[in-house]
Amino acid sequence: MTDKWLFIFASMLIIFGITFSYSLPVYFTYANNISPYHFLMIESVVGFGGIFMMWSISRLDPAKWLSTIGFLLFLPVMFLMFLMYFLPSDIVPTINGAKRWIRTPIFSISPVEFFKVGFVFFLSWSLTRKYYLKPERSTLLHEMKMVAPYGLIFLVAVTLIAIIQNDFGQTVVLGATLLLMLLFAGFSFRLFMLLISMGFVAAVTLILASSHRIVRIKQWWANVQEYILSFFPDSIANALRLEEAGVDQSYQVSQALSAINHGGMNGMGIGGGIAKLGFLSDVHSDFVLAGIAEETGLIGIFLITILMLLLIYRILKISNRSENHVYYLFSVGIAIMISLQFLMNAMGIIGLIPLKGIAVPFISYGGSSMLALCLAIGMVLMVSKRAKL
Repeated sequence: MTDKWLFIFASMLIIFGITFSYSLPVYFTYANNISPYHFLMIESVVGFGGIFMMWSISRLDPAKWLSTIGFLLFLPVMFLMFLMYFLPSDIVPTINGAKRWIRTPIFSISPVEFFKVGFVFFLSWSLTRKYYLKPERSTLLHEMKMVAPYGLIFLVAVTLIAIIQNDFGQTVVLGATLLLMLLFAGFSFRLFMLLISMGFVAAVTLILASSHRIVRIKQWWANVQEYILSFFPDSIANALRLEEAGVDQSYQVSQALSAINHGGMNGMGIGGGIAKLGFLSDVHSDFVLAGIAEETGLIGIFLITILMLLLIYRILKISNRSENHVYYLFSVGIAIMISLQFLMNAMGIIGLIPLKGIAVPFISYGGSSMLALCLAIGMVLMVSKRAKL
């Protein structure tokens, strides 16, 4: 039987996103002389279309359709991300030195959002065939040989996403998802720690290879250094203290914190926030949690967090009750991916980590993220029919 609670929790989060797609972009619509209902209409079509898609996919037989949908989201979308680099600028515009969106006369699409779901499916399918069906493993060297092909595939993804599309945040999500899925698949903790160390070195290399990433790290450090350095001796703190850095990210974070503080416990009421009036950019997308916190207070953020935790709990329950290893790992991977995106966004807007431009699942404005997540939840709902709930 399909897990109705997972469907309900996902739908409630989507309705939250639709509601604030009207309230938060008010300054943007005014400044650009577009209808105040512009974002509401688009998000409503995408959101309710996504709910219908979840329901439709949930009715399919996972034995016949899970692999078909999963591979369509993996191989063709990976090729499309490669092709984007060669398409003309009127189809794939270069924005801030990156090509992330495919524009059509009707809509724009970000293929990486769909690739993440396909990547999770591929890992679950391949790890089941390679690991569960051939479970001989003992030494660290043997485990490294087994995961080496996944490392190569991940390097291809890094090239397409972090280098060509200049999207480091999505690479972090994919890399962390890969590592955690290997751990849930049964690989040793020592391999997990080794891969984390290698990933850290690779991340530092990518940061040092890009001047704008270095600036972002400096901006973040300038914002949090006084708190962190208070735990160090003066000699070390003085050596690590950064006197000058750009103000863009610090300004955004400070405005987000101000909005959260302004909202207090009960909020200013839907439509009553002021941070959205030109003080905080991207308040309907990357900083949507700050905008919601100002208008609904900690109560609204608490409700969203509870819904997100319940959603993740239902996915993990489906995973735990699935006897099929592919279903188990796929559900785990989707839960990991959603959790990482929510945490990275929440921690970024309050300055705990550098901003990554990661959307809040189901809440941030954006059709690609919404539809890709609805596809993912629909596939998990499909799997839930074979789980012993």
